Amino acid sequence: MRLRPAKLAALLTLGLAAACSTTPTGRSQLILVGDADMDRMGATAFAQVKAGGKVSGDAASTRYVNCVARALIAQLPEPARSKPWEVALIDDASANAFALPGGKVGVHTGLLKVAANQDQLASVIGHELGHVTSRHAAERVSNQFATDTALQVLNSATGGQRQQLLGLLGLGAQAGIALPFSRQHETEADVLGQRYMASAGFDPRAAATLWENMQKQAGGSRPPAWLSTHPDPQRRIQTLAAAAPGLMPAYEQARSAGRRPACR
Repeated sequence: MRLRPAKLAALLTLGLAAACSTTPTGRSQLILVGDADMDRMGATAFAQVKAGGKVSGDAASTRYVNCVARALIAQLPEPARSKPWEVALIDDASANAFALPGGKVGVHTGLLKVAANQDQLASVIGHELGHVTSRHAAERVSNQFATDTALQVLNSATGGQRQQLLGLLGLGAQAGIALPFSRQHETEADVLGQRYMASAGFDPRAAATLWENMQKQAGGSRPPAWLSTHPDPQRRIQTLAAAAPGLMPAYEQARSAGRRPACR
């Protein structure tokens, strides 16, 4: 049976209203998939990475990465902090890291060439952990489902209904929803990651320096900011640098409390 556009729209609206959640920064978000399901997806993806033979055999660097990650994980809010976290160093030349639902962290060996010290490494891992505590992966899955449903409504609508739905969708599923949404996630993860690193005893000023290093490595080639899935690099550096002084009290308090990571 084919539902009429008005009925599909009503069902979508009811579903969105029933699935509202809030991120650690206080932003409202749409969550249509449970944490248990996301944890299983994260575990499956992590197992596939390891099965591909990409785990580094460098014991010293693995200990270093684990040291930084564990210090940060200890500062996460519950229930994230108590998950059975697994940290792996991935043999990959790209300067990257990731954190998956279910307590999985991967750091690429290439990142260690860009992050000059433990504080800079903590800024990247903290950022990735911010994605997890904000449930960004679940939100992306949920947003995709909602977008697909909205487009089904749009494709079934005609005339005035079609124009009204276009207005609700903004500029369209790609430029109006997907890309700005992703930039929002990146900015939110920056905020949380810098907080976590300060609370763990890592210098929050290193976050801006890390992204300066990243920008140098990238060579300045990037798409226009409004079509990027990441914040503009220079703006990102400025924002992180501006936030650092306000986080110095938390950093100094952490150091006074004995949280003094000595990972390398």
